[in-house]
Amino acid sequence: MKRIVITAVILLLGGALAPASAQNREHQQMAAELRMLQEQQQQLALTFAQLADAIKALNARLNAGLDDVNNTMRKGLADQRLVIDGMGNDLRTIRERTDDMSVRLGTIRDEIDALRTNVTTLSQAAPPTPLEPPDPNAPATVTPAPAPTPSTAGLSPTRMYQTAFADYTSGQYSLAITGFEQLIRTFPRSETADDAQFFIGEAQYMQNKFADAIAAYNAVIQNYPMGDQVPLALYKRGQAQQQLGQVDAARASWQLVIDKFPDSDGARLAKQRLDAVSRQPSRP
Repeated sequence: MKRIVITAVILLLGGALAPASAQNREHQQMAAELRMLQEQQQQLALTFAQLADAIKALNARLNAGLDDVNNTMRKGLADQRLVIDGMGNDLRTIRERTDDMSVRLGTIRDEIDALRTNVTTLSQAAPPTPLEPPDPNAPATVTPAPAPTPSTAGLSPTRMYQTAFADYTSGQYSLAITGFEQLIRTFPRSETADDAQFFIGEAQYMQNKFADAIAAYNAVIQNYPMGDQVPLALYKRGQAQQQLGQVDAARASWQLVIDKFPDSDGARLAKQRLDAVSRQPSRP
């Protein structure tokens, strides 16, 4: 009986110990797998850290490269700006010198024209040379006096204009008109010819000869359409027309200068005159 009991106990103990051993093996396998996962996690973390460092280094190199490129571009642009500014200064200098040379050439041309006119005048005034010696037995003849030299002989257009303008500013309007007219007749292509024609109109206007002034202003507009006195000539023509009671004609002159030369001093003055007479009725 004891043997049976002992055998049963052994069998029971063996049955109980067998599942415990199996559970231990499962726990050990799970622990091993967990350790493997932990190691893999550590390796991944290390790899990520290395990647982050590499990315930081790459960003630093990229930033440094971009800074170098930006600095190079800025320096290049600055150098180009300096070159362009230098070229602009050179062009302005060349333009100024060209303008100065044009003025000098114009003055030289006027001087040459003046000399040519003087030579022509002197050659016409010189007495003819006799082809044969005079007869000693011939009665004495009185040689006529040479024609007087014109007052414009030896004068350049600039000098003539300055003289006539001085007469104008001193109030000697008739003398100024004569001087300006001589300038236009002698040097019709002079750069001061349109100015002379304009101040003929101004001198007529100052003497209240408004019809003559209108004719002079019209000569500026018609004979020198590319001159710089046209806007003022249109404006002053309107003023002279207003003085004669031709209000509609005056308005037309002022409106014309506003339409054709909107940025000129004549246009600004014309706008003021139009505003002043906007409510005034026209005279018959």
